[in-house]
Amino acid sequence: MNTLKITVQDAVAIISLDHGNSNAINGEMIIDLKKIFKNIEADETVRGVILTGKHGFFSSGLDLIELYDYNEEQIKDFWVQFLDLVKSLALFKKPLISAISGHSPAGGCVLAVCSDYRVMAQGKYIIGLNEVPVGIIVPNSIFEIYAFWIGKRKAYQNLLEGKLMGADEALSIGLIDEVAPIESLMTVALNKMKTYISFDSTTWQESKLNLRQDLIASLSADQTPSLEKMLKQWWAPSTRSVLNTIIKNLQAKKK
Repeated sequence: MNTLKITVQDAVAIISLDHGNSNAINGEMIIDLKKIFKNIEADETVRGVILTGKHGFFSSGLDLIELYDYNEEQIKDFWVQFLDLVKSLALFKKPLISAISGHSPAGGCVLAVCSDYRVMAQGKYIIGLNEVPVGIIVPNSIFEIYAFWIGKRKAYQNLLEGKLMGADEALSIGLIDEVAPIESLMTVALNKMKTYISFDSTTWQESKLNLRQDLIASLSADQTPSLEKMLKQWWAPSTRSVLNTIIKNLQAKKK
């Protein structure tokens, strides 16, 4: 897999996002993530998963440079696949912990909120959903999984403001569960995982799915109406203008 690195330690799979400097999410990463999680779910020797990134970036979100040049069919397929990935991660029955190793805005935050526990590195890193200022309409399924952790009122306000926040604020509202120095991030995540996998696996997994019943129902509902609105706005001149500005800034930073 070109976008992921996988190791297994004491029956725990550690999946490290590995795409460019900032782990931007493209179509290939989505396919890789869906495949590896499907394989791990069927592998009885793996008890849980820790999802992490690189020092400085968990994931910067969607790979806008690549997505900007997609045609209508390609961008529709991308969003269908991305929302399906979110559903798959939310329905993943084994323990899933996100070790957030740096910045985690937008799509990076979406990946993180699919997990059961989130520990974030100390430092001037940001997390949150800033799709609205970019011109992307937030699907209801993304709102529901965000609100699952921080409540609908706060999720509503944060989404409409495109709010990004540091680790301390994210911890205070329940978006993340713990903050740790980057050098001990994985140790903290592994210790939490040991607690989860110390319990009977069937009891833990079925309890997880029971507690997520309403969320799972929301994610399993027909996403077509909201997806059509999102795709229409994706091609709107105002959105294309914002995306073009963002991409120019990103390209300038790479030089």
